[in-house]
This record gives sequence, structure tokens and C-alpha cells, in this order.
Amino acid sequence: MQSNTGTGQQTPLWERLLEVPFRPIRENLVFFVCMFALGYLCTQLQITLHLAGAKPYELSAPELYFDLYVLCCLLLLVPQKVRPYVRWVVALVLYAIALVDMFCYVRFESTLTPTMLMLALETDGRETSEFFRSYVGWDLLFTKFGWLLLVMAAHLGWAASRASRASRASRASMASMASGASGASRVSMAHWPYAILAAGLLAVCAVVVWPNKTAMWRLFSHDTIGQVEHDLTRKDCANLYLPVYRLAFSLYANHLAARQVSQLDVARQHIVVDSCSHLTPNIVLIIGESYNRYHSQLYGYDMPTTPRQLERAKDSSLVVFTDVVAPWNLTSYVFKHFLSLHAVGDAGEWCDAPLFPEVFRKAGYRVAFLTNQFMSKPTEKVYDFSGGFFLNNPKLSSQLFDERNPQLFTYDEGLLSYYDQMTRDDRPALTIFHLMGQHLDYYARYPKNRRHFKPADYHRPDLSQKRLGVLADYDNSLLYNDSVVNEVLRRYEQQDAVVIYMPDHAEEAHNPPRPMYGRLHSVQIDYRLAREEFEIPFWIWCSPLNRERHPHIYEAVRAARQRPFMTDNLPHLLLRLAGIHSPLYRPQYDLLSTQFDSLRPRLLKNQKDYNKLKVER
Repeated sequence: MQSNTGTGQQTPLWERLLEVPFRPIRENLVFFVCMFALGYLCTQLQITLHLAGAKPYELSAPELYFDLYVLCCLLLLVPQKVRPYVRWVVALVLYAIALVDMFCYVRFESTLTPTMLMLALETDGRETSEFFRSYVGWDLLFTKFGWLLLVMAAHLGWAASRASRASRASRASMASMASGASGASRVSMAHWPYAILAAGLLAVCAVVVWPNKTAMWRLFSHDTIGQVEHDLTRKDCANLYLPVYRLAFSLYANHLAARQVSQLDVARQHIVVDSCSHLTPNIVLIIGESYNRYHSQLYGYDMPTTPRQLERAKDSSLVVFTDVVAPWNLTSYVFKHFLSLHAVGDAGEWCDAPLFPEVFRKAGYRVAFLTNQFMSKPTEKVYDFSGGFFLNNPKLSSQLFDERNPQLFTYDEGLLSYYDQMTRDDRPALTIFHLMGQHLDYYARYPKNRRHFKPADYHRPDLSQKRLGVLADYDNSLLYNDSVVNEVLRRYEQQDAVVIYMPDHAEEAHNPPRPMYGRLHSVQIDYRLAREEFEIPFWIWCSPLNRERHPHIYEAVRAARQRPFMTDNLPHLLLRLAGIHSPLYRPQYDLLSTQFDSLRPRLLKNQKDYNKLKVER
């Protein structure tokens, strides 16, 4: 690359090298500026909704500069003749993704998510037509969506203006060359300050944004959607601050999910049911959420949070188990493992084994799944996507369940209303209630007219007034949960039924010596963490008619109440209660079996043996 002056001199090599850092921006100036404006506008307008104190990503400007600089460097590798066309294609793609992302934000109060993409891919032509009639209108121009259209219009106008000036400059340059005029060296020197500034900014930005780039690389290098979800619980998790990154992540998450659905489809081919006595014609599984057992009266709590369960425990119909843990403190992980006949510690993955609801269907049970959490919705976070993608897969769901509720409810008692309206037949039934329970935020988990506990009820000088309010909300949600669970039991009091209650996991609930709430998701698991986030309440209730007809079931339940158990082995207990004979059943994992393995390691997060933690504490 040489520049000849009128005297025949060349621009020195050191001058040309000094100009190099500015070249990616200079030769793609309109693209760089407009894409920066587009990206920065998205980061400032799309702030997490309904989150107090939410702010834009603080490193959006330096990371955007770094990303666009690298992109412009890549554009320089494209031959100059086709570069303008490639640049426009890239710009149009980025505009399209940003517009879709902003549309989702404006209409659904959420940016692009894996669930949103999954729903879009499952939409047929009629649904697409109805969607556009419902959500696309001229009013969009007067929302945040319209700001992106303004940037796009400015880009087109600026590019057209520069193209016109470039054409005139080209003609003038040809005339200048014909007359022997110089000036190339002066142009080069005029770019020095910009080159130095561009290089300095690149160096600073690279250092500042490198942790997030490392986190992105890690996020996109996992093999399962569960690993992705766990990665996002880290404090240093990736910030997918641009629409294009969110789209890439949604595609990636759906790819991983589809792979595990395919594995489940292969696993279901191995379901064999030799016979079934339908020993218990009504089996009910109630799955709670985020339940710290040390806030239950059944486990000695001094506040009246579970009076109805306590009353049933006193008449011995409800048997409380004393040593039960969840395998994970993440809902999605727990669901995958207790639904699967794969056990923690087995070779392979959870999706390499069949799911027990389909085994029950093959055995002649009518299976209903009533959930107040796992239902595909555009605003769904990756945690719910990870836990529910296989349950919400249309084909797989139809294979697993005869009945599912079509909507979510504000409060868990809505599931009871749906249950009362369900069509029933003469088949034995397995009914799964999945409650919201104590899912954050606690104050939203119970009706305001059911508020019983107040901050003044607690003598906790170690807690601020605000934290006392959180504690009261948590206990109020437990009291409300107690009423919902009791209503489930009441519906089976005249039937031959067994009801099992277990939450997915526990969580911190302001218990001493470390008063806090939520979950730490710590990599290091000690006994304190296990006690607060993995130990869970677990009980089995046998109806009067069941105890009369099958006294051996009740006796087995009573005999097993102090056995060490982890809920990943729940399917084998359920197969026993149903009288299902299958090669899939393993008596050493069946809590009620005399062959139950009490010495089996209970691996929390598939890494720490809870049995050893308990002994070493």
C-alpha cells in the first residue's frame, strides 16, 4: 500500500503502520457508528422489568466498542469489491434481530428467550396470522421499537449521502491525479490521532470486558441444558447484553434441549411392564417448592405454619420421614432426576432412562400433571425452560400424561379448582400436583386476606424490620400451602389412596447462624448448606380405606420413616405402590422395600455424599 506524492516520494512505512489501528473503523465508519448506536440503544432501553433498582449493563459501551471493532476487522478480510454488500447483509441481520428482540420486550415484557424461540418454531401458519393481527400495529412506531427504526433510517440516509460524496470525490481524485496534485501523505498524517485513540480504547476495553467474554465462552461450551442453567447461577455468569447474543443463546439452548428429548425418545423404547396389580388405585404426588423443613411444625418449628398437617400426623395417618434430601437445589435438576428411572450415580444421563409417568400409563394408570409452574410462556426464564422443556414438548407430553391444565393460576388453590372439573374414568389414577409453594417472591404466594404472621410476631433482634417482613411472608406462604395440601387430602379421604408430599428442594429462610433467604448455589457444599438447601420435608399419607384394605402398605411406610432417602429414587417407591412389575424396578432404591440400600451414597449435586457430611458435621 503506497502513496506517491507529486515529488515521487512514498509515505514512510512507519506512518502507514501507525494508521493501521484506525483502518477498521475508517473503512466501515457508517456501519460502525450506526451499529454502535443500535446496540447501545438496546442496552439502555431494555432493562430487566419488575426488578427494583434494575440498571443497564454497566459495561455496555466498552464491550460494544470491542465487539464492533473485531467485527470491522473481519470485514476487512472480505475483498473490497464485495465488502459493501457483505456489510449491508450483516447490518440488516443485526437490525432484524434487534427489532424482533425489542418487539418481544414491548409486547411481552421480555427479551428473546429460549422458550420464546421454541414457541415461535412450533407456531403454524394460522397461528402466525392471528399473532400478527393481534400484536403488530401502527402503535408500535410510538414505542421503544420506533427508536430502532429511527436508527435504521438514519443509517440509510447517511450511507446514501456518503455514497454520493464518494462518487464526487472519486471524480475529483481522478482529475487531481491527472494534474499531478499530491496530498496523500497529509491525509495519512491526519489519521494519526484517531489511530492512537482507537488502539488505546481497544486495549482498555479488551481488559475490561475479557471476564464477560470468558464467561460467554464457558456458557456456550456445555453439553446439556442443565449445565447451562447451573452456569447461569454463578456470580460471574455471562451477560448476554445484545439481541444477537440472546438469539444465539436461544438457538443453543433449544439445540441442547432437542438432543435430550431425542435421548428420552430412545429410552422410552425400553419400557417393559410385565404385569400390574393396581395395588393402590389412587396415587397422588404433591410437589412443593423451596420448602425449608425447619419452618414446619412437623419438624419442630415453634410457629403454627402447618397446623392441618400436624393434626393428621397426630392421628398417625400422616407419616413424617426424618432423613430425606433432594439431589439438587435447582428445580429443573430435581424434576429431571425424580421423574427418571435413572439414579444419581448411574452411568449416563437422566434422559437415558424412561420417565415413570409413561411407565404408569403403560401399566393402565390415568396420569394427570397439574402444574402451576412448568408451562411454556414467552417471558419464561432459562431455569423454567430447563426444567420444563421436555414436559412441554408436545409429543413427549402426550406420551407422558392423559391430562394437563392449560393455564397457570395466581395461587395454588387454582389447581384444585381445575382438578374438580377434570373428566374422570374408571381407570386407576396417578395425579401429580406441582405447586408454586414458597417460590420467590414469598409475598406473592398467598392471598393478602390470608396473611397471619407479622414482623412483630418474631423475637429476632438479629434481623432488620425488612428481613422480618420477608420471614413473615415466608411463613405465611407455608401456612397457605398447608391449607392447599390439606384440601388435596380431603378430596381423597373417601377413596383408596396414598398421597406423598415432597418439595423439589429447600432454601435458606433466615435460620441462624447465617440469616439469609434464597439459595447460595455454592460450589462448595458443607453441612450447613446441605441442612438449609437440601434437607426437605417428606411425608406419606394413607387414606382410611387404604389402611383398611392394604395394612401392609401402611406398616411398610411406618417402618421406613427413619430410613435415609434421596428423592431421585422416588420412581421405585411409586412402582411398588402401584404393584407394577417391571425390569425397570430396583428394590434397593425402593424406600418401602426390605431390600432398600440404607448405605447408598446420597450425592448432592452429584459430588458430595450427604451421609458423610452428616457424620463429619
